[in-house]
Amino acid sequence: MFAASCLASCCAACACDACRTVVSGISRRSARIAYCGLFALSLIVSWILREVAAPLMEKLPWINHFHKTPDREWFETDAVLRVSLGNFVFFSILSVMMIGVKNQKDPRDGIHHGGWMMKVICWCILVILMFFLPNEIISFYESMSKFGAGFFLLVQVVLLLDFVHGWNDTWVGYDEQFWYAALLVVSLVCYLATFVFSGLLFHWFTPSGHDCGLNTFFIVMTLIFVFVFAVVVLHPAVGGSILPASVISMYCMYLCYSGLASEPRDYECNGLHKHSKAVSTGTMTIGLLTTVLSVVYSAVRAGSSTTLLSPPNSPRAAKPLLPLDGKAEEKEEKENKKPVTYSYAFFHIIFSLASMYSAMLLTGWSTSVGESGKLVDVGWPSVWVRIVTSWVTAGLFIWSLVAPILFPDREF
Repeated sequence: MFAASCLASCCAACACDACRTVVSGISRRSARIAYCGLFALSLIVSWILREVAAPLMEKLPWINHFHKTPDREWFETDAVLRVSLGNFVFFSILSVMMIGVKNQKDPRDGIHHGGWMMKVICWCILVILMFFLPNEIISFYESMSKFGAGFFLLVQVVLLLDFVHGWNDTWVGYDEQFWYAALLVVSLVCYLATFVFSGLLFHWFTPSGHDCGLNTFFIVMTLIFVFVFAVVVLHPAVGGSILPASVISMYCMYLCYSGLASEPRDYECNGLHKHSKAVSTGTMTIGLLTTVLSVVYSAVRAGSSTTLLSPPNSPRAAKPLLPLDGKAEEKEEKENKKPVTYSYAFFHIIFSLASMYSAMLLTGWSTSVGESGKLVDVGWPSVWVRIVTSWVTAGLFIWSLVAPILFPDREF
């Protein structure tokens, strides 16, 4: 018994030392990666609790105070929402704290990049405290999450537009035949992928013998947008490039596929899944991993954006996410008076919105859990969110092309 106690104490001490080593090794230039890691951890915790916490939550009187105990799916959704709320509160507090940080000499700059052991502890405490809140607060957060998730999707679209226009400007700026050829090849590949993908969508989601007018409408509308993109960018008055148009076309077609694939498994027009309600652990893992990568990429991209997040008096070029060599740390003291390269407050807001978005994905937008069982991001609300996002993407892209012509005196 004594030996077992000693072994447990040694293991605990080693674990603490390991955590201390990890958090102490986080430099200011890898802080964004650390925030992404913490956010990814929150998604994993949400998924685990979604699977195992329901029996325990049924026994908590301040949660299960109903005359008739709800279905298991209700407790699964509630667990995800409570973890998401803790994550949202954590990053919202950081966002408020970072308002007005202009340069690296500000003491709050150290809070943003350091104190990781305390941050992890505070995050854990906040998540645990959320399980002691009354159901009314969680229900209100659920309603607000739908709007927050929608805004996060809008941010994703703006970041994508910023990325493709920047990509095009970079290659055109080289003013060399090789890069013009590369631009043409990439554009043709994107268009080829778009049309091949559209053919697969017709095959998968408009099976013969069924009335699938809604799916046909979604696919045809996306193809119309692809045609409109090409017409607008090739118009002499616009003078655009086919690279952004081809990339956005492929992305819109992907959103159309994502929306159609989110249709309930028993829907007759969802031929991709052969009417099966069952889902394997591997499929769920892939779905969650895709969600994590999508959300984390958006947050990192937002943190690195030179147009959305840079304060007016900061350099336009963002810093690399990780130090490239040991000399970077030696220059730390010399750089502490430099202006920050992105808005810390907005960076944390991105994670707050991403917390709402991930909760909606894991709960099927909090309305389809019952009809979709254990599936991630499946149900009619998920379908319409994806389709509307595709339409908004198309509208914003067209606006980015015609706005400079309609308002020549304004800078876009």
